[in-house]
Amino acid sequence: MDDEKEKYVFPEFDFAQGEVLLIDKPYEWTSFDVVSKIRNSLKPLKLKVGHAGTLDPLATGLLIVCTGKRTKTIDELQAQEKEYTGTFMLGASTPSYDLETEPDYFFDIAHITEQDLHNACKQFIGALDQYPPAHSAVKVQGERLYEKARRGESVELKTRKVTIFELELTRIALPEVDFRVVCSKGTYIRSLAHDFGKAVGAGAYLRSLRRTRSGSFHVKNAWDVLALANHIRLLKEKGLLLHKEKEHS
Repeated sequence: MDDEKEKYVFPEFDFAQGEVLLIDKPYEWTSFDVVSKIRNSLKPLKLKVGHAGTLDPLATGLLIVCTGKRTKTIDELQAQEKEYTGTFMLGASTPSYDLETEPDYFFDIAHITEQDLHNACKQFIGALDQYPPAHSAVKVQGERLYEKARRGESVELKTRKVTIFELELTRIALPEVDFRVVCSKGTYIRSLAHDFGKAVGAGAYLRSLRRTRSGSFHVKNAWDVLALANHIRLLKEKGLLLHKEKEHS
């Protein structure tokens, strides 16, 4: 007696068995927006889809998205070291430590030398106790910090252990300072920007941020999310997205 089974086959992907997709997250998209776009593109398949490491909406770059059975590897992928590039804006600070909120304090930067900036970098190499931004997704009593911050509530923040492996300045054009940083999971680059400003006595916030690497995965190999969604659409139109093969035993 034949035991008929159905198997999903994809020309380039096997989403059901599991894929690790590298996505170049667009500016102002949330990480959840990317996951939703991919999940909706894959319909009628009902698959688990998740991401390994949140990127803020104002950040761009590498977002790792897993489908199917590969969602079981998300914790492992999230634990890998990260590399970012971006820009610190010196001479002002913001409540969110980035462009999400308007500057609330301003500082004189006339006294800052390039040597001061390079010396400040050295202070952050190694293990650190870092405070998360008040406008962050960290949960306190079951609620996100940014929800409390938007209501004007003050919360006692707790530090977390993070590690900065490398921090270098790639361009100095005050008040802007470009950087590259390699760090551990859980490091807030917004907090690094804020703390860097304090270290040079001038205040700073994060003007731009791009994740370029996570572990061995590089953004140069990442999909544009709309291009991937379009690719999946073309597979649907050709009848290749959900092709069924029969196996007989």
